[in-house]
Amino acid sequence: MTSVTPDQPRRPAGVDPDDRPTGRTGPVPRPRPRRPDAPDRADGRRRQRAPLAVAAGVAAGWAALTSYLPVVVVLGLMQLSEDAASVPGALRAGLAGWLLGHGVPLDTGAGPLGLTPLALTALVVWRLTRAGVHTTRALGARGTREVRPALVAAGAVGLGYALLGVLAAAAAGTDGMRLHPARAGMTLGLVGVAAALVGALRTTGLPDGLLRRVPAALHDGVRTGLVAGLLLTGAGAGAAGLAIATGGGDAADMIGAYRTGVAGQAGITLVSLAYAPNAAIWATSYLLGPGFAVGTDTAVRTSEVSVGALPAVPLLAGLPRGPVDGFGALLLAVPVLIGMAAGWLLARRLLRSAADDRTPLAWGPLLGTAVLAGPVAGLLVGAAAAVSGGSLGGGRLAEVGPVAWQVTAVTSAVVAVGALLGAAASRAFTRP
Repeated sequence: MTSVTPDQPRRPAGVDPDDRPTGRTGPVPRPRPRRPDAPDRADGRRRQRAPLAVAAGVAAGWAALTSYLPVVVVLGLMQLSEDAASVPGALRAGLAGWLLGHGVPLDTGAGPLGLTPLALTALVVWRLTRAGVHTTRALGARGTREVRPALVAAGAVGLGYALLGVLAAAAAGTDGMRLHPARAGMTLGLVGVAAALVGALRTTGLPDGLLRRVPAALHDGVRTGLVAGLLLTGAGAGAAGLAIATGGGDAADMIGAYRTGVAGQAGITLVSLAYAPNAAIWATSYLLGPGFAVGTDTAVRTSEVSVGALPAVPLLAGLPRGPVDGFGALLLAVPVLIGMAAGWLLARRLLRSAADDRTPLAWGPLLGTAVLAGPVAGLLVGAAAAVSGGSLGGGRLAEVGPVAWQVTAVTSAVVAVGALLGAAASRAFTRP
């Protein structure tokens, strides 16, 4: 039996909490809680939201600021010598470095500088992805599974980011360095739209529904190729780190030769770390066979090392002295072993799924999925090779990095063969 207090009198049936008749008998139903992925509404009316221009402008500006500040700090440390440090110089250098992280080349007195620091690029892409997420939420499109709000949000973020690129290029130009505002705006606009679209689509939930419609063989092949590509890049990162550690003495001598003090040497070290992903991709190309160049008419491969005079860059201290021989030739087996590992993982996953369904795993779908992993891994590693190269000036340093199409072709073949061997061996030696 329910008790009624004087402060809370019982309401008659058919009367809502605001003492308005509802026309119904019986107890008033409680409102259902709103789903987390449902569009934001309150009492059937859409909540008051910020205009699209404001939401996208704030999101793009915050993404630019959070990726620009680390560049200013690092380049400011590099300038902390007796006569080179200045706040305006550090701010302009930070803008130039920030634009370089988006792939905007710098025209300097020594020639064009177009080698993009991929660690900074990763930070930029992450922040722009979050900008797409926040703008989509501001539109009230979270969980709607609609493509139009995602395109609107990504386009608005890209437009705001393009304007910031034009302003940054105009402000960063000096007598010794020139940038093209139009090219900067176009590049940052494209990067902004692409990265923000990823976050916007993920926020709307549209990819989740599309992935359920993808055939299982295609899904497994793409997944295996991505695993193989990431494993190859990880192996390259390990090889690059080992090479730099082996040549650590030479790297320390290069850093000390700048004579900028402790703060300046710390800045040089941080700049080198910003190019660490580039070195990892170059080492991956080295393990695969095509190798990479450190200047025009140069080659760094397992079978040949032909380089001339090199700039005093600490990352280049880990370059091999000559072709591999002896136990070093075992490095050539690493990509094949990685492909076999990816194929083995694929077969184990499909065998477990077949066992759950009480159906035998056929050879045809298994081998076809394993072969598909090759081109997927090739496109992934080849795209990484394409963005990892560039120029370090004019003359002989105009070409630095691997050749993308060669890396794509070799990776596709090696991973396809390795995945076939790994999947076939796992299927053959596993009891049904």
